[in-house]
Amino acid sequence: MFRTLIAPLAAAAILALSVFGCSKNVATGKTILTLGMSRSEEVALGSQAAPEFTKEYGGKVEHAGLQQYVTNIGQSMAKQTEASNPTLPWEFTLLNTDVVNAFALPGGKVFFTRGLAEKLTTEAQMAGVLGHEIGHVTAQHGAQRIAQSTLLNAGVAVGAVVVSASDNKRVQQIGGFGIPAVAIGGNVVMLKFGRNEELEADRLGVRYMSNVGYNPRGQLEVMKVLQSLSQGSSQPAFLSTHPDPAARVEAIQGLLQG
Repeated sequence: MFRTLIAPLAAAAILALSVFGCSKNVATGKTILTLGMSRSEEVALGSQAAPEFTKEYGGKVEHAGLQQYVTNIGQSMAKQTEASNPTLPWEFTLLNTDVVNAFALPGGKVFFTRGLAEKLTTEAQMAGVLGHEIGHVTAQHGAQRIAQSTLLNAGVAVGAVVVSASDNKRVQQIGGFGIPAVAIGGNVVMLKFGRNEELEADRLGVRYMSNVGYNPRGQLEVMKVLQSLSQGSSQPAFLSTHPDPAARVEAIQGLLQG
């Protein structure tokens, strides 16, 4: 029975992998793995998820002037991004929460919390935060993470079926330890990719804020603010998804020196 399942399972795995596509990202110049997701699909995905994120973080700050201020800073940089990126339906939202965080969804939805805004002292620092999030969008980090997660889950699922169908006790024994290890190990690798993506977004953020005349040291100053917050007794939300601020400070210092 085990042998009879190998061929169809292999065929299924090949079919699943064929859905994936590689393309060259215009912002980073790198070849990236995607699900063959088009930009219109990325926009639709971000638009669908945005209301739930807005609600989760307390809704928009009910001050039209502040919202417009954030929008103006973000749009000035978004208009100077690469290739067709300026035509994305960019939207910049100031969220009404004390949580210190900022994030972006595929397709141009960028969010910035009041809690983080209150920690900043200059417009260049705010541009640093928004430029970083714009970098996540232009580098298509969201689409890449979706592809990575789907590929990992597909591989684990196929492996689990093969192990459960085997009559070989040794295969079952190895699989009992091996399949969970692959899943856990894969997630650790993806976490590392996430950290690399954060550093890449920092680099792009420095580019975008420099394009429109902001002092790129604003990006460095933001990282130092986050570094000081990370030393407190209550760590901010950004630490759950972002690399150590000290590492980002060092990387940005290298950029500025260059």
